[in-house]
Parts: sequence; structure tokens; C-alpha cells
Amino acid sequence: MTGKTASDPDPQRAQRADAQRNRARILDAARTVVDEQGTQASLRDIARRAGVGMGTFYRHFPTRDALLQTLLCQGFDRLSVKADSLAAAAAPEEALMEWLRDFTAGSTAYRGLAASMMTTLSDESSPLHASCLAMREAGARLLKRAQDAGRIRADVDGTDLFALVNAVSWIAEQAPSVAARREHLFSLVMDGLTRRP
Repeated sequence: MTGKTASDPDPQRAQRADAQRNRARILDAARTVVDEQGTQASLRDIARRAGVGMGTFYRHFPTRDALLQTLLCQGFDRLSVKADSLAAAAAPEEALMEWLRDFTAGSTAYRGLAASMMTTLSDESSPLHASCLAMREAGARLLKRAQDAGRIRADVDGTDLFALVNAVSWIAEQAPSVAARREHLFSLVMDGLTRRP
């Protein structure tokens, strides 16, 4: 009999599972290292923290752009899912504020993206563009919900919103002396967006 049994596991399946675990470990380590070091983070450091060799690293992510694209897609997708969860569980203004706070906290790690990545981000046929668009649409839905509830000014659109919160992140990154005041700056932006009676 040539069939597989419980004591005769499929080596290809075991290899695939091992490869998936390695990929997940690389991405977990990469998130941490990119948060610490930015987009020019040491790939060697990422591999070391993931507990894999450089050969294994490059089999999964042959270029820095491939790794960053995956991290960005995952981040955008997570924010899209979070927007839906918040819309179902929190009051409109609180949902928008919590989502924007999360968006702002994650955006600084990806400053200084290479021109090639920015091109991919703006390429309407790329998966990265699709993930980014879905994330922005999710944020816009939270904005509209807060506006419909009369909590946010009606003259604010998604472009205004993302420009303002990105500005807070950029200022905190460029001027470390004000980084500790990021939350205060964020509160000032939200105060300016709030609809007055």
C-alpha cells in the first residue's frame, strides 16, 4: 500500500507549514524593527530577530520593497477591519477618534518610502493601492457616520482628514522636541474638526 498514514506525514505539507511559520516570524520581527528603525531598517537585524538565515529571508522577501509592501498591505487591511469593528461597537465620534489615533501611530514607521514603493502605492492596478484605498474608504465611512451624528463639521472630507492627521505624524517625526506632545496636537486637530452648536 502506498497511501499516506498518520505515522507517514506528507513531507511537502510539513515543509509548507514550516515555510508559513518562517514567513509569519519574519513579518512579526519586521513590524517591530521597522517601527524602531523606519523603512531603511536592517534586513539582517529582521532576519536575526525572526530566527532565520538570510537565505530563508530572501526566499520569502527577495527585496526590501517586497517586505515593505506586505507590511503596508497588512497594516491597511487591519485598519479597514478595525474601522468596521469600531462602527459596530462605539459612538460615532469616539470610533473616529480611536481609529485616527491608531492610523497616526502607525503612519510614522513608513516615512521615507522609496520612490518605487510610492509608485506602487499610486498604481491603481497594484494590491497595495487597493488595500490603501479600502483603508481610506473605511476611514471616510467613520467620518461620515460622525458627521451624520452631528459631531464633526460637515465641510470636512476624507482628504482634509488624512492631510491633518498625517501632518501631526510628520511634525512629531521632524521635531523630536514636540514628539511628546503628539497626543495634544492630535486633540487640537480633533477639536478643530468638532462641530459647534
